[in-house]
Order: sequence, then C-alpha cells, then structure tokens
Amino acid sequence: MTKAILNRLIQAALVAFMVGLICFVMTRSLPGDLAYRIAAGRYGFDVVDSAAAAKVAAELDLGKPAIVALFEWMADLLRFDLGTSLVTGKPVIDEIGMQLGHTIELALAAIVLSLFIGPPLGILAGLRPDGVLDRALMLLSTALRALPQFVVGLILIIVFGITLNVLPAAGHTHGAHLVLPALTLALGLAAVSNRVARDAMVAVLRSPYYAFGRTKGLSEWQVFARHGLRNVAVPIVTYLGVQFVYLVEGVVVVETLFAWPGIGHALVHAIFGRDVPMIQGTALVMGLMFVALNALVDLFCHGIDPRRRSA
Repeated sequence: MTKAILNRLIQAALVAFMVGLICFVMTRSLPGDLAYRIAAGRYGFDVVDSAAAAKVAAELDLGKPAIVALFEWMADLLRFDLGTSLVTGKPVIDEIGMQLGHTIELALAAIVLSLFIGPPLGILAGLRPDGVLDRALMLLSTALRALPQFVVGLILIIVFGITLNVLPAAGHTHGAHLVLPALTLALGLAAVSNRVARDAMVAVLRSPYYAFGRTKGLSEWQVFARHGLRNVAVPIVTYLGVQFVYLVEGVVVVETLFAWPGIGHALVHAIFGRDVPMIQGTALVMGLMFVALNALVDLFCHGIDPRRRSA
C-alpha cells in the first residue's frame, strides 16, 4: 500500500505540472485581447472600453513575457498558493473553496444514485443472461452512452421541469435543485456500471467456487451473499475509478446547464473572462480530485479483495 500511495503522490505532482502548463498555454493562445476580456469580466461587456483595458493591462502587468508569468505561477504553487483571480481580485483558493463543496455534493449524489441504479440492474440481468431484461438494458445503456450529457440533461429538464413541473430546472436554493443534475450524471455512470456488473455476475455464475457453493446445499441467496457479492463488487469498484473521468468531465457541462455553483461552472466563466489563475486553479483541483478518487478506489478494492492483501 505504501508503494501505491507513493505512486499516487507522484501522479498528483505530474497532474499539477501538466494541468498548469497546458491551461496556461491554451489560454494564452486564445484569440482576442487578454486585457479587454479581463476588463469585460470585471466591468461588463456593455461598459468596457479601450481605456479600461489599458488600465487593467497596466495594473496586472500583462505585458510581461508569458514564460515569466508561468514560472511565477509554478513558484506560487510550490508554496501552495494558487494566485489571485484577475477578475475579482480575490485569492483563487478562496474562490474555489466556496464552490468546491457544491461540486463534491453533486459528484457524491451522482455516484450514490448510479450505484443504486446500475449495479443492481446489472446483477439481475446477469442472473439471466440474454433474457428480456438483459437485452433491454443493453439497448438502454447503448442509447445513454451515445447521448451527450447536455442532451440527457435537457431531456430531464423538459420532462420533469417543464412538462410534469415536479422538479426545478436550475438553481441552488434547496435540495430539490440537486436531483436533476445528479440524475443526469448518474444515468451516464449507470449506463456502464450495469454492463460491468452484468458481465461480472455471468463470470461468477460460471465459476467453480459458485458451483461448489450450490453443491454444499446452500440456497441461491446464500451462495450469492457468500461467494458472489464480493467477487462481483471488485470489478464494479475498479471500473468506477475509470468512470471518474466521465464524472469530472460531466461536472463542467452539467453545472453550466443547471446553473449549479460549482468549480465546473466557475471554470467556464473563468475561460470567458480569460482569468488565467482561476482557470489553472480550478483545472488543477479537478485533476487532483480525479487522482484522489482513484486512490480511494484502490484502497477500497484492497479492503474487499483478500487476494490483493495477501499479494
């Protein structure tokens, strides 16, 4: 486990370096006047003019070489300082701190919902492979994976927010606002996890240890609880780590679509405002979230699979 943790720490350091470098280069490469876009983010597009842009350029010293600005950000990062927002003038870490909790809340809700939807249906389909449920889930999963997240979100908004009018379409006032964005992410996660659970269940049913449990006179439920559940859970949890890529990517789209005040929503606004430190900081936090979630998956798999502990 020590080696695994060290590997994750090295991965986190590489993610921090690459995210900062790529975000800086891509943001600086965007067309348009950087000072004008920052001024527009501060004062609004309707009132900004060339004088305001010149004032912002002088205040922020935007004329310095790009490589100098990049190394200054890297030096600040070594001191665990993400810099200051070019638009609001507040520390980036404070800005992210206000939004990160909303993103974690949304991500956890999506994961929990997907675990209640995908794996149980996949296990039921795996108990009767090639049956009606199995074929129906295959069709539904393929359709959900083919649809972009914003399309799934729009369908949910039209059905539950407009047609039925039972859930709010956007905002962040009370718990009901969490349902649609979390469900949008959860359906995409469940579309894959149910197939992983189905294939794992089929493999367990064909295994010698499962057949041996039946020959001992155990009921189907006892065999599944003692010999099937844990073995089915390992590939589901392992693949959940891969699905975190989908989750991190989806946060940006879903938070913007549902006006959810998380770091994905903040990242979009920072890109429009050319707020380079904010872009680097939010992208860095999202990258480190991915590394941390994968590390938690490794620890969880280590706990439920005794073969890993003995190895």
